[in-house]
Amino acid sequence: MKEILILALIGFSMAGAQAEPLKALLITGGCCHDYDRQREIIPAAVDLNSKLKVEWTILHQRTKGTDNLLEFYKNEGWAKGYDVVVHNECFASVGDVDYIAGILKPHLDGVPAVLIHCSMHCYRTGPTREDWWKFCGVHSPRHGPKHPFEVKIVAPEHEVMMGMQNWTTPKGELYYIAKTYPGVTPLAESKSNATGEMHMNIWVHEYGPLKTRVFATTIGHHNETMLQAEYMELFTRGLLWAAGLPVAENLKNQ
Repeated sequence: MKEILILALIGFSMAGAQAEPLKALLITGGCCHDYDRQREIIPAAVDLNSKLKVEWTILHQRTKGTDNLLEFYKNEGWAKGYDVVVHNECFASVGDVDYIAGILKPHLDGVPAVLIHCSMHCYRTGPTREDWWKFCGVHSPRHGPKHPFEVKIVAPEHEVMMGMQNWTTPKGELYYIAKTYPGVTPLAESKSNATGEMHMNIWVHEYGPLKTRVFATTIGHHNETMLQAEYMELFTRGLLWAAGLPVAENLKNQ
């Protein structure tokens, strides 16, 4: 059995009083990325940029495989009690229909989500793989070569992006977007050095009949990129928006 690390209720002290902390679940692990470090970067980003207190539960599947099934997801109530779920995982070779349906059900039922990088390449081998793409809001079949890229904001008036400026990543792995599903609002895009084409890499999505809020970005392969001040602020903004909280008034230094 693969080792699973669960760190429950990690509280971060933040400015301002808050009667009820935001309860966030981070699910991470799998192939191809430094999830040992990223499980620390993500809560730290919110601690740095948000006035709100957040209680984090971190579920880390310690494996480099692409086909692992998390026992946690097999529990029908796996997302119960959380205000928002962050998916930063990479399990591309999982195609089990019932398993994937069990992951999607809480989000169909209204639990907001934040999706990072390889989450868009997960669960894509089975007969219902398009169900996962609809949750992500996009179908991304592959990525291009690694190179820095400029993040060009295309929706500067959207609540998530308001006040932010274009920035350039120190490193990057640009995902190609083959299809965008209804309910998606593009927020930013970048150009592939290989093809010269622009690809959306930050967006928000209204998922399912309840229009569950989903914030997603394909940026996040390298730790150096995730540690950028712009990325850490972006993630915090996306988390607040997904959870249905006013973004500007809950950011530090606003």
